[in-house]
Amino acid sequence: MPPLLEALGLEARYGWTKVLHDLRFSVEEGGITTILGANGAGKTTTLRAVCGMVKTAGEIRFDGRRIDGKATEDLVRLGIAHAPEGRGTFVGLTVEENLRLGAYARKTKASIADDLDRIYQYFPVLLERRRQLGGTLSGGEQQMLAIARALILRPRLLLLDEPSLGLAPLVVREIFRIVRTINKEQGVSVLLVEQNASMALRLADHAYLLETGRVVMSGPSTEVGKDDSVRRAYLGY
Repeated sequence: MPPLLEALGLEARYGWTKVLHDLRFSVEEGGITTILGANGAGKTTTLRAVCGMVKTAGEIRFDGRRIDGKATEDLVRLGIAHAPEGRGTFVGLTVEENLRLGAYARKTKASIADDLDRIYQYFPVLLERRRQLGGTLSGGEQQMLAIARALILRPRLLLLDEPSLGLAPLVVREIFRIVRTINKEQGVSVLLVEQNASMALRLADHAYLLETGRVVMSGPSTEVGKDDSVRRAYLGY
């Protein structure tokens, strides 16, 4: 069975500056893949390339079909959802209004109420805050809202960009637990960009290490985590 998502010779640039160089990576159906690397390695650009948000060359395939060059809104309708770095909360809307806005791009608006119930089961704190303005939530709650807003699209693939950024360790563990539960119960595949390499490797099945826009190592997460250079540079031991 081919991967759900596959990049072949992927390049991306901002203006004249090339950021990604001949990237090759994949995400299996129902799997969790993580992309690791230092600041500036090209991790966020990789997710933006998949979403059609930057100029690219090479091939990106989703469910066996080429999607490079497609508009971002078309990719959403195919089942690709993006929870970006910075969370993107609509601060003047309530939690529930944020979630309903996330459902705007769905092909069908049926069963949104059922999906909201499902989302609230995964994120009970959002149920408690559903009438609260998004801008008044804590950082961790805003991150949960960003993930929930992506999930209400009923995606087959969830792109997660630095979900742990700026959050307390206890909150991070809870978010990663919820992501694992969603992956197992809903079968949502995940492509995770994360600087907390230790937690990312524990969550993911497969890992890629980027340096200056190039894949320098890949393999099962357990094997990547055993590599001496990865341990010293990213795991701190």
